[in-house]
Amino acid sequence: MFGIIIKGIIIGVLVSSPMGPIGILCIQRTLSKGRWHGFVTGLGAALSDVIYAALTCLGMGVVVNFVEANQAPLQIIGSIVLGIFGYYIYQTNPARGLKKRKEKKLSYTQDFITAFLLTFSNVLIVLLYIGLFARFGFVLPEFSVWMLAGGIVCIGIGAILWWFSITYIVAKLRKWFNVRGVWMMNRIVGSIIIVLSIIGVLSVLLTSYFHLPLIQIYI
Repeated sequence: MFGIIIKGIIIGVLVSSPMGPIGILCIQRTLSKGRWHGFVTGLGAALSDVIYAALTCLGMGVVVNFVEANQAPLQIIGSIVLGIFGYYIYQTNPARGLKKRKEKKLSYTQDFITAFLLTFSNVLIVLLYIGLFARFGFVLPEFSVWMLAGGIVCIGIGAILWWFSITYIVAKLRKWFNVRGVWMMNRIVGSIIIVLSIIGVLSVLLTSYFHLPLIQIYI
């Protein structure tokens, strides 16, 4: 149970960390309206992430026997998908397409709802979840419904921890924080995801196909 808790938190952080439109929106609101407006924006995104995680988990549960029978190739495919997303994040400039406009003063509820709708409109997040679930072995036959439910909750906790941390950092460094800082964060996050994907592919190839005594890395 402890393993799925750790995996859930890490998946929640990895899903939330890329600085796309919702990340920019969160930072904008933190800088212009205060930390808690930015944090509530992150909570809206976290709720959407949890819903998509649950839907992806249900879909994978239907084919869990197929996943078990083809665990090695699926882990390789999942790692490759992660690598593609990592590269996309690495080379994306978050400032591109960003419109400079002043936002109207929104309430916390409006902050939450707008962030939720913006994140929920990105259905491609399911592909990232499939890659992450396959990479970390998140959906396995031996996991009970309650374990998976707890893991999904931990994904939400991981997302909340990310938004809590990023809004704290931005609020503390607001005088020095700029778009270049967000771009560098994308580079760091993208690099981490690419490294994880490479480790995943190598560990599966060496243990499942070449039968070398390499300890697979499952966080």
